[in-house]
Amino acid sequence: MRRWLRAEVALGLSAALLGLFLLIVPLAYYEWVKALHVIAVIAWMAGMLYLPRLFVYHCDTEPGSKQSETFKVMERRLLRAIINPAMVITWVAGLWLAFESGHYRAGWLQAKFVLVLVLSAMHGQFVRWTHEFSEDRNTHSQKFYRVINEIPTLLMIGIVILVIVKPF
Repeated sequence: MRRWLRAEVALGLSAALLGLFLLIVPLAYYEWVKALHVIAVIAWMAGMLYLPRLFVYHCDTEPGSKQSETFKVMERRLLRAIINPAMVITWVAGLWLAFESGHYRAGWLQAKFVLVLVLSAMHGQFVRWTHEFSEDRNTHSQKFYRVINEIPTLLMIGIVILVIVKPF
C-alpha cells in the first residue's frame, strides 16, 4: 500500500508542477510544449509496447522463482518510472495544446481524444496485470499478452494518422 501512495504522490506532484508550468507559459512557447508532448508520447508508447512483452516472458517463469522476481521488478519500474509519468505529461501537455490552439473543436482531434482514452484504459489494464503478476495471480496466457501487445500499436497508428492527415 505504501508503494502505491509514493507513486501517486510522485505522479500528483509531477502533474501539478507540469500544470503550473503550462499555466505560466506564454503562447510563444507553444512549440516547446508540443515538443514536450511528442517526447512524452514516445516514452509512453515505448513503455506500452514493451510492458506486454515482459508479460509474455513472465508467463513462462515459475511463480516465486528468481526470474519471476526479476520480471516483477522490471515491470514495476517500467510502469512507475516511465509509463505513468509519460502518460501524465502526455495528457497535460496535450490538453494545453488542444485548448491553446483551438483545435479541440476539430473532428480529427475529438477522434484522437477517443483513441487516447482507449489507450489510457489499456494503461489501466496494464497497471492491473502488473499488480496481478506481483502477487503471482496471473491468469492469462502468453498468447493473450501477444494479442494484447498489438492493441497499443493499432491505437498509435490511428492516432498518428488522425494528427498528420487530419481527415475531418
